[in-house]
Amino acid sequence: MRKYWIDNLRWITVLLVLLYHVIYFFNNKGVFGGVGGFGDGPQYQDLLMYILYPWFMPMLFLLAGISARYSLEKHSAKDWIKSRTRKLLVPSTIGLFIFQWMTGFFNTHVGGTDVMADVPQPFKFFVWSVSGTGPLWFVQVLWLMCLILLLIRLFDSKNKFWNWCGKANIVVIILLGVFFWLGEHTLIMNPRPESADGLYNLYKPFFYLIPFLLGYFVFSHDEVQERLGKAWIPLMICAVISGTVLTVLTFGENNTTPEYLGSPLNCLYGWLMTLAMMAWFKSRFDMTGRFASYMTRSSYGIYIVHYLVVASLGYMLKMYTAIPPMAIYLIMIVAVFTLPPLMYEILHRIPFIRWCVLGEKKIKRKQDSDK
Repeated sequence: MRKYWIDNLRWITVLLVLLYHVIYFFNNKGVFGGVGGFGDGPQYQDLLMYILYPWFMPMLFLLAGISARYSLEKHSAKDWIKSRTRKLLVPSTIGLFIFQWMTGFFNTHVGGTDVMADVPQPFKFFVWSVSGTGPLWFVQVLWLMCLILLLIRLFDSKNKFWNWCGKANIVVIILLGVFFWLGEHTLIMNPRPESADGLYNLYKPFFYLIPFLLGYFVFSHDEVQERLGKAWIPLMICAVISGTVLTVLTFGENNTTPEYLGSPLNCLYGWLMTLAMMAWFKSRFDMTGRFASYMTRSSYGIYIVHYLVVASLGYMLKMYTAIPPMAIYLIMIVAVFTLPPLMYEILHRIPFIRWCVLGEKKIKRKQDSDK
């Protein structure tokens, strides 16, 4: 039986990522990337970054871990990794040269000038393509997690460890947040300029491996999900309180630095909100409808293409218009929730392009998503 609450939580989280990127693109908190803020004064809309960043990407990895367990129960490891390679690795490698290079073009102009003005033309396209990776770092890391999972499963071929993890009660589930905190401390606390340290801290492979494996071994159990769902109210209250304290105490700081991410308060809020959102959706949103079904089928493709809208339109509005900031935000929010679905609907109907950019072999239909 399909667990609609997982589908719903996944596409809701994707929509939150889209909204986050609009705010992030114009932040003035020193967060890397984007085109910069509107002056040096407080931008209270940036509060959204403090609310979402600690938990929404760990959530996507955790849900991916749960889904990996379910999928591997129905498919062989060979077929599963073949499917994951097409779905994840193809869009984040080949797709860069077919589609994402356009995002890379705007990424190289975010400072208001062309940082590649002196680069020979033949090399520009390659740099644009690599620079266009953007949010596809998530897809690349997820593919790596899938490979690691296949190796780990060799040591639990009889599911003894998986069965043991299913006994976790609500107290143990909450205490698993210690691994969340330990994961944040695998970051390089003093990244060296002009090195790959910053890239490692962006990808955070060891940190994201933790929620992915917790999803596979712990949260894929029906019993664990039931225990979690029954505690959604106290979990949400605790998450909101810890998130409020975190935001009030740290607003104005760069919330993506290793020191910030590794702070106990950030880790506490991140883990509690991850649990609270899962518990809430398990308890209240285990259902589907026409729109939810569409988003379940399409949210991945929307995620793949959305940042081109953010980078291109955001850059043009900021650099070439005198539109008031709030009007820019409004235009961007409307655009990011309408144009990417349209782009997805066009791209996934074009043979070969849908394989390169979206990892799709054929047009997805409702019955395919329900299998």
